[in-house]
Amino acid sequence: MLDRAAEAAARATPETLASRVRGLSDRMVAWLFIAPTIVLLLAINIFPLIWAIQLSFTNYRANRPNEPIKNIGLSNYSRILTDTDTWIAMQATAHFVFWTILLQTLIGFSLAYLIDRKFRGHAFWTTIILVPMMLSPAVVGNFWRFLYEPQIGLFTYVVSFFTGIPTTDILMLSNVTLAPWAIIIVDTWMWTPYVMLICLAGLRSIPDYIYEAAEVDRASNWRQFWSITLPMALPFIMLAVLFRGIENFKMFDMVNLLTGGGPGSTTEVASITLKREAFEKWRTGFSSAFAIILFVAVFGLANIYVKVLNRVKSR
Repeated sequence: MLDRAAEAAARATPETLASRVRGLSDRMVAWLFIAPTIVLLLAINIFPLIWAIQLSFTNYRANRPNEPIKNIGLSNYSRILTDTDTWIAMQATAHFVFWTILLQTLIGFSLAYLIDRKFRGHAFWTTIILVPMMLSPAVVGNFWRFLYEPQIGLFTYVVSFFTGIPTTDILMLSNVTLAPWAIIIVDTWMWTPYVMLICLAGLRSIPDYIYEAAEVDRASNWRQFWSITLPMALPFIMLAVLFRGIENFKMFDMVNLLTGGGPGSTTEVASITLKREAFEKWRTGFSSAFAIILFVAVFGLANIYVKVLNRVKSR
């Protein structure tokens, strides 16, 4: 039955097309299938990047398309690198990235280590822990904005209960000191499950016979953790740090929903500055140069980090 169907399909195929397909190698057929995807990726990613690089050397403004475009060379880049506000935004970004990665790594690895013990009900608790990661950032931002409300927010009531501070004095989103930590708490709550999953995969990949050999040698649990668990799970931990570092460096939606960069410029990270330059001040050339600088910084740091990761994996 299948042979008849194949013969019928072969007869229905034009001879010219059939002969052409038979004359192609496997590599050429593979390139025919992936060529549309490559073209689409080039159109979506490469063309905007090249256009942004071109605009970064001009005085172009998107709200004035009819004005003549002048080539100003490296002026945009020099202004960015000598601008005090830009460096303040970069410092805010570095503060945000450092603390979120530190907290997410410590808490995520701790949760992964506990769940790897496979206690009773561990599958249920794993599902519960993963819920924040499955939510939309818009939902999470509005949800936590409600929790941070000084009058009716649950977060302020909990803090007031344990510290005795009046709820009206707990201004998480409008206090210069507390606003950055408010965003760090939300991002840690949302993305710690992601780090936990990667760390859990690393812990589950460690062969059982290594622990069995360590028990034969009478190694304590503490010694097994430092000599077996942590070194063998370290590449996975570093991979989680890489992913979260790249994502947090370009964080925009959570900051924009919670504080909008305020109070003042306390939580104005690099992405918020980029958005204001591009879509509020309409300095398109300047913002394009800023975007290129951010891209080069992230790409360079990630490249160095990947080399270190490869060395750790090859040990």
